[in-house]
Amino acid sequence: MIDDESFKDLLYEEKIKIMNGMTEIQLQESLEQIKFMCKDYCGKCPSYQGTGETNLAFCSLGKSSLIKEKKGCLCKQCPISKMMSLRWEYYCIEGSALELAIAKKK
Repeated sequence: MIDDESFKDLLYEEKIKIMNGMTEIQLQESLEQIKFMCKDYCGKCPSYQGTGETNLAFCSLGKSSLIKEKKGCLCKQCPISKMMSLRWEYYCIEGSALELAIAKKK
C-alpha cells in the first residue's frame, strides 16, 4: 500500500490505477465521501444552479444531462481536485476525469 505523502504527488492516471485495486465496498464508500464534499462545490456552482440537476460528483460519475451552459466553474477550488490531481474543469459538461484522461485532454 502506498502512503498518503506518496499518493499526494502522483498524477491522476497513477491514482486511478491504485484505486482499481479497491473493493466494491471501498469504491462505494469513496464515492459517498466525494458526493458529500461536492455539496459545497457542485451544488453552489454557477453552471449547476437553476438547472434542476440534483446529481453531484461529475468528476467521478460523468457529465450531466441537464447542465448545458458554462456559467462558471468551482471544480479547481474543490478539495477533490487537489486530492486526486485533477486538472480539468466543467466535468458537468465535459465528462468525468477518467473520460477526459482517456481523451487526453489537457
